[in-house]
Amino acid sequence: MSTHVRHPIWLPAVPPADARTFASLYSIESCARATIASVIPIQAYEILKNEQTVSILYTIVSLLGLSATLFMPMLIHRFARRWVYTAGALLLAIGSLFFVTHSLPGQIFGMLCRVMGASALSITLNLYIMDHIRKADLMQAESLRMAWSMIAWTTGPTLGIFLYTHYGIYAAHGAVAVFALCLLALFWYYRLGDNPMIVPGKSRPINPLANIGRFVRQPRLRLAWLIAFGRSCYWTTFFVYGPLFMVITGQGKLAGGLLVSAGNAMLFLAIFWGRAGKRYGARNVMTLAFAGMAISLWLAGAIGELVPLATAGLLLVGALFTIALDAIGSTAFMRSVRTYERPQMAAVYRTYLDFSELTPPLVYSVVLAFFGLGSVFATLGCLAAVCGLVTWRYLPKSM
Repeated sequence: MSTHVRHPIWLPAVPPADARTFASLYSIESCARATIASVIPIQAYEILKNEQTVSILYTIVSLLGLSATLFMPMLIHRFARRWVYTAGALLLAIGSLFFVTHSLPGQIFGMLCRVMGASALSITLNLYIMDHIRKADLMQAESLRMAWSMIAWTTGPTLGIFLYTHYGIYAAHGAVAVFALCLLALFWYYRLGDNPMIVPGKSRPINPLANIGRFVRQPRLRLAWLIAFGRSCYWTTFFVYGPLFMVITGQGKLAGGLLVSAGNAMLFLAIFWGRAGKRYGARNVMTLAFAGMAISLWLAGAIGELVPLATAGLLLVGALFTIALDAIGSTAFMRSVRTYERPQMAAVYRTYLDFSELTPPLVYSVVLAFFGLGSVFATLGCLAAVCGLVTWRYLPKSM
C-alpha cells in the first residue's frame, strides 16, 4: 500500500469572490442580453406589423415569465443555486434558436426563454452577492456592477442592430449564444459555492403564495420592490418603445439602436451616483432621481412625434436619473431582507422585473388606442412621480 500514492489534483487558484467577481459575471450576462435588446421589439414589429399588438405580445410573455420567477425558490431548493444559474445561461442561448425562426411561435418562445433565463441569473446572482459582500459595502459594489456593465449596454444594442441589418438574423442571435456560453465558462471558473446559511430549512414553507404573503407583510421589502419596479419600468419603456419611436417617426432602425446605446453609455456614472448616495443619503438621491425621471418623461410626452430628436434627448435625460436608481436602489432590499429568507424573498423581489415588463405594455396598449406614441412617456412620468413621493415619505434616512 505504501507504493500507492494519491497525487493531488491541481486546480487554478481563484481569488475570493468580491465586488469585481460579480461585476464581471454581470458584464458578460449584460452582453448576452444587450446585444438583442433593440432587435427583439423591431423583430416583433416586423412580424406583427402593429405597435399595439407588440405591447400585447410583451404582456403575454411577461405574464408567463412571472410564474417561473415565483417558483424559482423551489428550483434552488431542489437543485442548488449553481445549477439554476447554469440553466439560466443556457436558456439565453436556447432562446436564440427560437428567435432565428422569425415566426410568431418562435418569437414567443424566444422571449419566454429570455425572460426565464434572466430571472434565474438575477435571483441567483443576488444571493451570491448577499453571501459575499458586507451590507456596508453593498452600495459601492452595486454601483461598480452597473458601471462595469456600461460597455455591454452601450455597444450591445447598436451591435445587435448592425448585425441584424447587415449580416442577418443568425449573426445577431448567434452572438447571444456565444456570450451565454462565455458566461457559463466564467461562472464555473469562479466556483462559487452555496452558503448553507441561506438554504431554507425543511420546516420552512417555500410555497410561492406563502412567500408572497410573507414579503407583503414587511413594509421595507414592499418599498424596495416599488423602487425597483419604478426604475425597471423606465428601462422596459426605453428599450421597447425607444427603438419603436425612432422607427415609426422615420429615423430608422439604426437610430433606435443608437438611442438605446447612448442611454446605456451613461452607466459609467453609476459609480458617481453611488458616491452621491453614500454622501447625501440614499433617500435624497433616489427621490431626486424619480423627480428627474418624471419631469423629463412629461416633457418627452408633450413634444412626442413633433420633434423626434428632442424627444429622444429627453429620454436620455431620464436614463441619466434612472442610472442613479440602478446604482443604489437594490440596496434597499439587500439591507432589509432577513438572512434565512433570502432565497424566498429574492424570488418575490425579482417579480418587479416581470411586472415591469408586464404592466407597462398592458397599460400602453390601452393608452395607445386613444392617444399618440408620446402618451406612453407621459404615462410613465406619472408612475415616476408616485414612486418619488413614496420613497421620500417612507424610506428611512439611515438606509
